[in-house]
Amino acid sequence: MATHPLPPKIVVQLLKDNGIQKVKLFDADFATMSALAGSGIEVMLAIPNNMLDTMNDYKAAKKWVDRNVTRYNFDGGVNIKYVAVGNEPFLSSYNGSFVNITFPALKNIQSALNDAGLGDKIKATVPMNADVYDGALPSAGHFRNDTSSQMTQIAQFLSQNNAPFTVNIYPFLSLYLNEGFPIDYAFFDGTSNPVVDGPISYTNVFDANFDTLVSALKTVGAGNLPIIVGEVGWPTDGDKHATSAYAQRFYKGLLPRLSSNTGTPLRPNQCIEIYLFGLIDEDAKSIAPGAFERHWGILKYDGQPKFQMDLTGQNKPVTLIPAQGVEYLSKTWCVMDPNGENMDKIGDDISWACTYSDCTALGYGSTCNGMDANGNASYAFNMYFQVQNQIDESCDFGGKAMTTTQDPSTAACNFTIQIQAAPFGSVSERAPHRIMMILVALFLVLFFV
Repeated sequence: MATHPLPPKIVVQLLKDNGIQKVKLFDADFATMSALAGSGIEVMLAIPNNMLDTMNDYKAAKKWVDRNVTRYNFDGGVNIKYVAVGNEPFLSSYNGSFVNITFPALKNIQSALNDAGLGDKIKATVPMNADVYDGALPSAGHFRNDTSSQMTQIAQFLSQNNAPFTVNIYPFLSLYLNEGFPIDYAFFDGTSNPVVDGPISYTNVFDANFDTLVSALKTVGAGNLPIIVGEVGWPTDGDKHATSAYAQRFYKGLLPRLSSNTGTPLRPNQCIEIYLFGLIDEDAKSIAPGAFERHWGILKYDGQPKFQMDLTGQNKPVTLIPAQGVEYLSKTWCVMDPNGENMDKIGDDISWACTYSDCTALGYGSTCNGMDANGNASYAFNMYFQVQNQIDESCDFGGKAMTTTQDPSTAACNFTIQIQAAPFGSVSERAPHRIMMILVALFLVLFFV
């Protein structure tokens, strides 16, 4: 979900350069899949929620599998491992919109895979948000009352088909949504107040959340069902707790635990397959849940690393290999003109600029929050200017702005120069760039064996 997405081939090479062998998509667009063909990278592709109702018809499900799975099943094709049927369809904020159509869609997709002769190696699953289950303690885990019947059917169906249960777990959101949440409990380096559940002391919310799901699965007769964590990560901007320092702390705790196959108290000594959310920042993503939504990437918008990160879990002082061959717009910025006209209405112009570009870094607790009013105006003007591919008309704002070749960035706040790409929503480019937008919303997977 980016205004200037990286080309799919560059992203695939980026994955390969960093030894990333698995990736999770939100769709099954042709350009994305074509770029992945022959890469050997294992893929979980997806059916969006707005297609679940259609997938309740078996003929439609079969057609989707033929078009998006079977066509890539050849030597040198795409290494598809899973099909995600929807994405968090039982999220409480959806008010039950997808509750009754998800299980039929899941059954039809798995049946279509089976009928295509692919069911043994490609499994359908449903990525669920962690709010689908609850429990005062992990041992008391159970599925939400309003979805219990459907979750029972889904869990038992997955078990019968040797498919995994997929769940998204976000320690950051536990902290974000609850001011009283103990901050150390969101990480993996210990806490002075563990959650005691019988003989088990939980020192971090990830383990407690995962084991709550384990208990919930037991209550519906699927206690041994394999679990994949479809999303976990930490954002780096847009909130006082969304910082690079916290993100690095989170991954420095998570990755060594994965590489050591520690598992969790209720599933000890097990390898947990986990997809990191996400690969690259997304400047066009909805910020309805919070301004941090555009900053989940372990890489910046242009595929450049944010901080040191050792994917092997050994916590060596290494940096990810950046995206190669990225082309940028010219080194030109748009800033407030100190001699501009009609400055009494500059607030309206800032609002306009931020409506059509990403100004989340200006928010409270964010990286660019410390600038003065002039700096805020310049930041907003420049973000709009870059989204518009630096066309002259986009740096005017009624005579209040001007272009400059002097970088206005500060030590804390970076003034972006965008990569070269067609503008978001361009009629002639809308279809192919929608495809590339999907690609930059990739999840990164680490599966330590």
